[in-house]
Amino acid sequence: MKISTKGRYGMRLMVELGLAYEGKPVSLRDIAKRQEISEKYLEQIVTRLGKAGLVKSTRGAQGGYRLEMEPSQITVGDILRVTEGSLTPVACLDDDECPRRERCVTYSVWSRVQEAVTRVVDQITLQELVDDYRRKNEEFSPV
Repeated sequence: MKISTKGRYGMRLMVELGLAYEGKPVSLRDIAKRQEISEKYLEQIVTRLGKAGLVKSTRGAQGGYRLEMEPSQITVGDILRVTEGSLTPVACLDDDECPRRERCVTYSVWSRVQEAVTRVVDQITLQELVDDYRRKNEEFSPV
């Protein structure tokens, strides 16, 4: 399973917003510059995150983006499902009508892979990533 740039950049965007959770809204321009990501591409990603209720926007001169809830309430799985869609490694896991399911030898392999991925991404919170960022970047200013 490969995570696309939407998923990876979405995670980086959310970490930036998590770092600024208790502060003022953060502009996409600032995030794009710090993360070296196209602002236009971030707009596409933040729109999805907004529709999913993870991010909210504020208009105006002091506007920008902020998290809709505490970073401890958002998991890596939440972010990846919004940016990537299904986390299933193969399409047949999403297809309840697969005619081969009962006799397919590899179905259980893919099912176990999906369970393992789901277990991991749903246990890691955005707060953990924010804390890791702060630990790894203590000598740098926040965000």
